[in-house]
Amino acid sequence: MGSCTRRHFLLSTCFLQMITIIERQVFDFLGYMWAPIFVNFFHILFIIFGFYGAYHFRIKYIITYLIWNFLWIGWNAFLICFYLNVGTLDRDSDLLNLGTGSVSWFEVNGYGCKPTYNTNITSEDPFRPIRPERVDDCLLTYDIVEVVHSGVQCILAFFGILGAILISYIFLDEDDRFDFMNGDAKSPQHTVVHPIETC
Repeated sequence: MGSCTRRHFLLSTCFLQMITIIERQVFDFLGYMWAPIFVNFFHILFIIFGFYGAYHFRIKYIITYLIWNFLWIGWNAFLICFYLNVGTLDRDSDLLNLGTGSVSWFEVNGYGCKPTYNTNITSEDPFRPIRPERVDDCLLTYDIVEVVHSGVQCILAFFGILGAILISYIFLDEDDRFDFMNGDAKSPQHTVVHPIETC
């Protein structure tokens, strides 16, 4: 696999990550899910780092993108466990909305969903959004939609890690093969070449 192919693989992966994370960010904003909004924002920044690093062959940006993708897989694995109620996690808790009482936008707005609200809401907290008593006829429940979103992000992050490692291997391989001293540093006909430091 040539360096251009590896580079295009990483650029394509970054592009797909950007499209899917913007879609996810929009729906998290619609549902007022504040913790995912903050983490998605950081992911957008690191995708830009990865894209810039792959486009301009900047190894530091690619390594930063690589490390972030490991954290991103961890975050999405947590979200999958959260929405599947694994262990002590509860998808109805205020963990992701940071205490605002909001839930996923897909809870009542998913395809085919018909929410039923309680008519007696006088005892509810007036500062919290109204949640339905039950939601019927959804093609996919909101927890499944969120698990699929997180699963897609894990797959794309895996491809991002793979692409970043492949491009990093190019840099490390080329650095090992280049001889700054041109074979014999003591010979008067050879000029010593010094690398230029870049920031």
